[in-house]
Amino acid sequence: MEVLEKAAEMERNGKHIIHLEVGEPDFDMPPCVVDAIKQAHREQRSHYTHSLGDPELRRELVKKYSAEYGVNISPEQIIITSGSSPAILLSLGALCDIGDEVIISNPGYACYPNFIEFIGAKAVKVPVFEDDGFQYHPEEICKRISDKTKAIIINSPMNPTGNLLSAEVMKQLARFDIPIISDEIYHGLVYEGRAHSMLEFTENTFVLNGFSKLYAMTGLRLGYVIAPPQYVRAIQKFQQNLFICAGSTAQRAGIAALRHASSDTKHMRNTYNQRREYMIARLQKMGFNIKALPTGAFYVFVNVKHISQDSYQLAFDILKKTGVGVTPGIDFGSMGEGFLRFSYANSIENIEEGMNRIEKYFHSIK
Repeated sequence: MEVLEKAAEMERNGKHIIHLEVGEPDFDMPPCVVDAIKQAHREQRSHYTHSLGDPELRRELVKKYSAEYGVNISPEQIIITSGSSPAILLSLGALCDIGDEVIISNPGYACYPNFIEFIGAKAVKVPVFEDDGFQYHPEEICKRISDKTKAIIINSPMNPTGNLLSAEVMKQLARFDIPIISDEIYHGLVYEGRAHSMLEFTENTFVLNGFSKLYAMTGLRLGYVIAPPQYVRAIQKFQQNLFICAGSTAQRAGIAALRHASSDTKHMRNTYNQRREYMIARLQKMGFNIKALPTGAFYVFVNVKHISQDSYQLAFDILKKTGVGVTPGIDFGSMGEGFLRFSYANSIENIEEGMNRIEKYFHSIK
């Protein structure tokens, strides 16, 4: 966010910035979503919904999980939230007391430790490595499990690496008999292989997802958590007190997205893949050895340790000298130091220009 804020300041001063640091779709909402929002306003659907969410939306999600993953869930297991971030907070709140521990990967999504610390728990970080695709090693998790361990967080496809967690690793994690919080927000944005839902392997899981990434609905703030039945009432009470419910018109938009936006998401996914392939090829041409090629989300995590061991300063130097925003790897944990995250959630024209500037920059510092 500091890179983004500095980039915005430079733009206000007339500098042309190429944004490769932002993890947000550059597409507009699908037309069916726009129509659903208009219709919801015409019908005065601007009142509170049930605290668990619009029953019609929850039924559509049941159909989605049956069709895509072959799992049977109940609408009563689903809590609709104002984006996936509240879903993370509600799940952790239902599981953890002060002093408990939650296992996360290092590197991993930058906000997980903040959520964990906010509720008074401790983040226990397990290193994951580029050489084997940033996969969790269950034996390393096992070493860190204690009587205070209340959850293991997984994220597949992963931010910042764009890599998928293997089915075998997910099966092994399920055997720990510890609740798994599975952040599946990038599901649907997979270009090679298949993203598995943790629900395929265990019912002892909190699945988090939403409409921001796949459906380009970031500003509508619509997400959900699928929880084990015994935790639903606790999560519902948190929801009632903290958020009341997700936005009513956004929920109608979510129904439309699930029913009618498949052609739109296919187009976006194909476009992202073209950008992914182009960005990877350009970075490899510059001499970067990307050992773990990303197959999901919209990020490329690049090892730049041979250039700098300070990714924070490197990212700001790149921004200052080239006008290209990239994200420093240290943002994602100590094991992310020496990496830069490039986002291809931008037009191919901007990505091409950004890569041209980046190439000139690295040539100039050799």
